[in-house]
This record gives sequence, structure tokens and C-alpha cells, in this order.
Amino acid sequence: MSKKQRVIALGFFDGVHLGHGALLRAVKRKAEELGLPAAVMSFDAHPGTLVSGKAVPMINTTEDRVWLMQHYYQIDEVLLAHFDEAMMHMPWRSFVTDYLIGTLGAAYVVCGKDFRFGDRGAGDAQRLQDTCAELGVGCEIVDMVSVDGVQVHSTVIRQLLAEGRMEEANRCLGHPHTLIQTVNPGKHLGSRLGFPTVNLTIPPEVAVPAYGVYTTKVYLDADDDASAQIAVTNVGVRPTVDNSGTVTVEGYILDFHGNLYGKQVRMEFYSHLRGERRFDSVEELTAEVLRNAEQTRQYFAADRRG
Repeated sequence: MSKKQRVIALGFFDGVHLGHGALLRAVKRKAEELGLPAAVMSFDAHPGTLVSGKAVPMINTTEDRVWLMQHYYQIDEVLLAHFDEAMMHMPWRSFVTDYLIGTLGAAYVVCGKDFRFGDRGAGDAQRLQDTCAELGVGCEIVDMVSVDGVQVHSTVIRQLLAEGRMEEANRCLGHPHTLIQTVNPGKHLGSRLGFPTVNLTIPPEVAVPAYGVYTTKVYLDADDDASAQIAVTNVGVRPTVDNSGTVTVEGYILDFHGNLYGKQVRMEFYSHLRGERRFDSVEELTAEVLRNAEQTRQYFAADRRG
């Protein structure tokens, strides 16, 4: 058995939404009570991808999931297991006795009511709790969380993002939808139009929000909450100025002048202003960007988020 003991929350935590937050608060509370590290056991890839043979789009990258858990819930450790054939077919009881307790040193575990594990999902929350009781390990099962009468689930949030319903997605997440990335040099199209942009990309495993223009915040230092700047951001293929078809995330940071190339920034999405469309001229596009910039200022001023 591992010499180091932990209080461990179990799940995939895609998006780190309010349902996950209930688990993370519970694990943090118990860890402080027992004087042990608050940990999360998760996987490096979505289990559904291997189980179904079809890629499941993620809400956040693995790195962003870890950041969100640590930033919003002060989790001490995130233990990422490699989800492969051996893990997928591990007998459910072995997962508890050999892996959770034997390898990870679980002294107390927390899971949601819908948690399934082991070969063919034979393990469930009740089996986990009963087995832990046999072995003298505490186990807490946390109720599901609902928002506006709808059970919070990563699948629901992915659909809201795909439809551009960002404010509803954020209510389910309990925090703004987030993308953390190192800034790459772009084609300087925004600069030539008088709107220099911070250029990010959507990683291939991550779900793309509906194409269009969003009110956003850009943190010039991803870890520094005081570095926030408001921005108007386009997600899409920029049909007026680019015919490559490449999906980009371009944020025009209002009232900012500086070089962010090579810096790791954090972008938070707040509301969807309009869908992406092709303009008849660069002048028409420029006028619309100015209008969207003013809408962004008004949005943050009205909500006192700016």
C-alpha cells in the first residue's frame, strides 16, 4: 500500500462544471478535516473515445482541466491515469482495492451518483461505497447538480457551446468557458486593419464553440487574475479576409498595445454577439468590429465585470 494517503475525488471532470465542483468542494473539505492532500483521480483521455471507438470532443484540454481544478477549487494533486485497454478492462473490485487504495493510497473517496468504473462499467457508486466500507476507507456519494431544472452534464455543456449559448454554458460550468494557450504569431491581418489581435487555436481534441464573435477577457498572464483585459474575439475561419478554412481564435484586446508572442494567456468567453459572416468589403468589416468592440465595453460595464 502506498505510504502517502490522500482524499480522492473520482471522475473525468471535463469542463470542471458545477456538478464536478460539488465533488471537489467535498474532497477539499474532507481533506482539511483529515489533514491529508485533496486529490483528483482522472484520465489523460476521454474513456468514451476508447470504449466507443469514436472521438469524444473535450470541453477543455487536459492541462486546462488541471488548471481549473487547482484555480477554482484549490485541489492539491491531480493524478492522471492512462486510459488504455488494461484500464478499461480492469475488474471493478481490483480498481478499488489494487489501484485506488493500493496504488494511490486512498484514505477517503468522493464520487458522483452516476460514477461507473471497471470492466464494462460493472462498478457503480454503491459498489464503491460498500467495498470501501469493508476495507475501512470512507466514501461519500455526491448528488447530481441541476441548473434551471436541467441536470448539469458535460454533454449538455458541449451542446450549448456548439450553439453559441455561452452564458447558459457558463452558468452550468460555474465559471467562464476557458482556453489557456501560448500566443502564436498570426498573419497580422488584424494589425493591417487597425485591430491587432492575440492569436490562439482550438486544439484538435477540443470542441469548437459556434463560429462568431464573443465578448471575452484575456489575462495577459494566465495565472494572474489582476492581468485581465476585455476583448472582442472571433472564433471561425475569417471568410472576409482568409480563404484557407483554418479555424482560429482572434481576440482584439481593447485599449492594449504590446507584444504577447510567446506568452501564456488565459481567454474567458462570456457572451455570443453574432455569428460569423462574410462582409462585402474590408471597410464594412472594420465598421462591424468597432460596433462589436463597443458592445463588449457595454457588456462588461453593465455586468460590472470589466
